[in-house]
Amino acid sequence: MGWSKVIHIGPLFTIVVIKSVVWSTIHCNSMWWPPYHSWPGFTNAAVFLFLSASTLYNFLYSLHVGPGYLPLKWKPKNEDDIQYLQYCTVCEGYKAPRSHHCRKCNRCIMKRDHHCIFINNCLGHLNHTSFIAFLISAVIGCAQSIIIISCTMYRALHPTYYYYDHADIREVPFVILGLWPFVISLISLGLAAGVVFAVGFLFFVQMKVILRNQTAIEDWVHEKAVYRREGTDEAPFIHPYNLGWRENLVQVINWSFQPKGDGIEWKIRESCHNYSFTIEQIEQKKIKRERCVEYVVEKAYSGRWFPLISFGIMACLRPPCSDETRIPLRIGDKVAVTRWKKYWLYGEIQERGQIQMNPTERRVLRGWFPRLSCSPSYIEYEKEE
Repeated sequence: MGWSKVIHIGPLFTIVVIKSVVWSTIHCNSMWWPPYHSWPGFTNAAVFLFLSASTLYNFLYSLHVGPGYLPLKWKPKNEDDIQYLQYCTVCEGYKAPRSHHCRKCNRCIMKRDHHCIFINNCLGHLNHTSFIAFLISAVIGCAQSIIIISCTMYRALHPTYYYYDHADIREVPFVILGLWPFVISLISLGLAAGVVFAVGFLFFVQMKVILRNQTAIEDWVHEKAVYRREGTDEAPFIHPYNLGWRENLVQVINWSFQPKGDGIEWKIRESCHNYSFTIEQIEQKKIKRERCVEYVVEKAYSGRWFPLISFGIMACLRPPCSDETRIPLRIGDKVAVTRWKKYWLYGEIQERGQIQMNPTERRVLRGWFPRLSCSPSYIEYEKEE
């Protein structure tokens, strides 16, 4: 994984936030509680600098090392196990258990959770530990930053504090903030608060993932597995990788600061088959193919995320809550739709210009596009008989 991953809006925005918060906090702290005046002041500054360094290091580590890619053209050692695995036409190999293909990374990712815009990379087996360390450091560091900047700005706005609350003002560091330092500190305070809430929520979600040993993708598959068994005689679906919260935790967070395992073979519960999860995925995809509906496109779509002019305000106000791609469509395209929203459809192009797409092309030409069956100003479709 090259450092070119940094040149992207997500990592650049993250670096700007880190730099702004760190600069403002150090500047404010040097006036509010100078580290060279006392040991507590020095300790306070040292803790913040450690958290800042940890945040930046683990952020860059997560971005640079990456999630761990399944080798191209991978296949299991035992060829009899191929029947339990899915085949990736892009990587030209089989998907190991817990591996999923990412269209943005264009590779199969080991224990893929999701593609994170802030690190411009997937979150997976190899960078899960460093990503958690990045979240923890960022939340604690920004919480400390909020206290330092808030206290500094209060002192700067209330100079009477020195005259009425302290007999000898020489004992208290004098805080002076100019116009631009004050504005930058105020912006940094807002950014730090945003990090505490947003990144704190993400940390909470990731801890649930770790304690259950269940990625975001596996959570969705598990939910559908439970739903499709309701009211049937099939045995309840058991998540095979849930080994108990302690064992689940040490697989990601441990004293070695490295994830356990090779990312291909995984320890499972005694009552489960080695490939019970991939078997369930294959069955769900089979059902999805059976229930897909083919549509014929009658109005072209450019692929824009907010097609206000062509498809109206409702398509823009009710988009899919997903970062999945939008696919441009041409009149006459035949699309196999597998997911439905009120104003959007999800599918892959099966035929373009009376030419059948091969599996690799269909994977690329897959995503969301607008729909509104009750309005002629939106895309209209005809179901094939």
